[in-house]
Amino acid sequence: MATIPWFPGASLLAKWSSAGKLSAVPRREQIDGLEVTHPRTLFFPRLAHVAWGPLYAASIAPALAKYRPGGSHPIDVVLGSWAYPDGFAAILAAKLLGVPAVVKLHGSDINQLAKLPGPRAMLTWALPRAAHVVAVSKALATEVIALGVEPDRVSVVMNGVDTARFYPRDRRAARAALGVPATAQLALYVGNLKPEKGVGELARAWPRVTTQLPLAELAVIGGGTLHDDIVAHAGERVRMLGPQAPDQVAQWMAACDVLVLPSHSEGTPNVVLEALASGRKIVASAVGGIPDLITSAALGTLVPARNSEALAEALVASLPAAYDPAVVAQLGTRGGWAASAEALYEVLRATV
Repeated sequence: MATIPWFPGASLLAKWSSAGKLSAVPRREQIDGLEVTHPRTLFFPRLAHVAWGPLYAASIAPALAKYRPGGSHPIDVVLGSWAYPDGFAAILAAKLLGVPAVVKLHGSDINQLAKLPGPRAMLTWALPRAAHVVAVSKALATEVIALGVEPDRVSVVMNGVDTARFYPRDRRAARAALGVPATAQLALYVGNLKPEKGVGELARAWPRVTTQLPLAELAVIGGGTLHDDIVAHAGERVRMLGPQAPDQVAQWMAACDVLVLPSHSEGTPNVVLEALASGRKIVASAVGGIPDLITSAALGTLVPARNSEALAEALVASLPAAYDPAVVAQLGTRGGWAASAEALYEVLRATV
């Protein structure tokens, strides 16, 4: 089940609401040979966070009947991907079905959402009742242990990389294809344009960078609420590219000198894994699972979060510095999605 958040009248607010944008998703579809259903889960935007988990669980309850023991589709384990409300509801669903529950954590579900009083109370009750919890970084594992989960029921399974798409490519050829000057010192940001991603600090750091590096350019891939803020503060040497398809992201990674990710909090960000697999160095905040990835100066530079001055200094030092992409890829690659999936499967198998 890949659920869709819903509230009365959501489809009328598609321009402003993520739930509204998803209202046209079909109730059922085939994805890579898998039968996928899209139950609608009731929630109230920006209000009553404490109610999101119970409402989610109640919304999927009617779909659980066929999964009961003796039903038409008996199951062995419930996997909830995302701590709240999904993981909370998965634990309740597993209790109803009499099977174990595993919850997988990804980052902001614990680093941000679980810091709110309502969700934190729900997760403090629910997560210790999971048979196992999977985190994508050591930092997330530490956080969930603080919520009351026994350490021996927590595993770290890092995300993988699509190495058929993200691998070292010729920088000059990529720039020629994208219309980027061969002499540019190109920094790339890929992600949502929202405050917790640190793009506000990046926008304010960038004029300091271009003052010292006249050839510096910043390419920004993604969309979000801070688009206009970046345009207003970052200056002229910025390319606002909007959301891009994965193949285009890979092309821009090939073209850049440095990937920049100044987030306030993270799990194990895929974009860092993809950049390292592409042989590109990183300038990023020392938060979440990022220090587990940037383990030496050969892979990049870590800076304090929310510090535009330190971010600017790191970019000024990193952008002109020469390095061997093959060495970055060799040191930084953490395995493909097949290895990540196999590790998650082993957790599920052992739990059952």
